[in-house]
Amino acid sequence: MGHIAIAKGRYIKISPQKSRLVADLVRGKDAGEALTILNFSRRKKAAGQISKVLNSAIANAQVKFPNVDVDNLYISRIFVDQAPSLKRFRAAPRGRGVRIMKKFAHITVCLDEREEK
Repeated sequence: MGHIAIAKGRYIKISPQKSRLVADLVRGKDAGEALTILNFSRRKKAAGQISKVLNSAIANAQVKFPNVDVDNLYISRIFVDQAPSLKRFRAAPRGRGVRIMKKFAHITVCLDEREEK
């Protein structure tokens, strides 16, 4: 089964774990409802990045199928994968260095159209 539109945000500077918590809130929701949920989410950075990718997916759907009804679009799949991390070192006691992992995420949003009943 193909999707109407797909959008990917790659190498986004946010922890995948934090992003997944927000992605779980909007999975399966209508596109408009999802944007409202993201707008009022407490996790501002993750919600902002996911809403950017969602808006891109909506725009992709409108370009690909000009007669698509945006109100019927819903998030059929949304997932967050881990991207390569930046590895940094911080000074620690006794002359050691501890590794700091600066994590990045790939966010993927797939939209489909709901069938009219």
